[in-house]
Amino acid sequence: MELILIRHGLPERVETQDGTPADPPLSETGHEQARRMADWLQDTAIDFLYSSPMRRAVETAAPLSQSKSLTPQLREGVAEFDRKASHYIPVEQLKQDDYESWQRLMRGETAGVDFDRFADEVVSTLNEIISGHRGQTVAVTCHGGVINAWTAHVLGMPQRMFFNPDYTSISRYMIASSGERTIITVNEHTHLKGLGSNRL
Repeated sequence: MELILIRHGLPERVETQDGTPADPPLSETGHEQARRMADWLQDTAIDFLYSSPMRRAVETAAPLSQSKSLTPQLREGVAEFDRKASHYIPVEQLKQDDYESWQRLMRGETAGVDFDRFADEVVSTLNEIISGHRGQTVAVTCHGGVINAWTAHVLGMPQRMFFNPDYTSISRYMIASSGERTIITVNEHTHLKGLGSNRL
């Protein structure tokens, strides 16, 4: 089967005053990125659609849901590792506002997070999804941490944040019936032309 992981679009910046979890919606640019992602996947046959329950992932799934006539099934196991944080600052703004924190994030440092435990949950959830869709193509709208965790798992690497996927980037993996997992592509983002990327 083929597993397609899609990072959410660019969210708005949210910082709650009462310490409750920030769950930002997509920005205007994020919605456009999601529409372009759905258009990019127009000719890709997708049998099932899953999503993180976080708002930015659900809103990213919406255009794909409409174009494919699929209702996304929500799975907590592919929510981001910072799901309980009281703030969400897009990485580009973090770089401008707090360069040292941005550098730590780019080095894969996730302060206060048990990344191994998070990765175990991600891998377990995606393996469960895979087991239910033999021979099919499944898309999952999720988060950068999820994509890092799964990619590291497939590569047999130690678990850590080792790259920064673009917003609405597409990463594809093939899972053989015998269990082998291989990477087809990572971080496709041609559809973002004119909207920028993490490297601009």
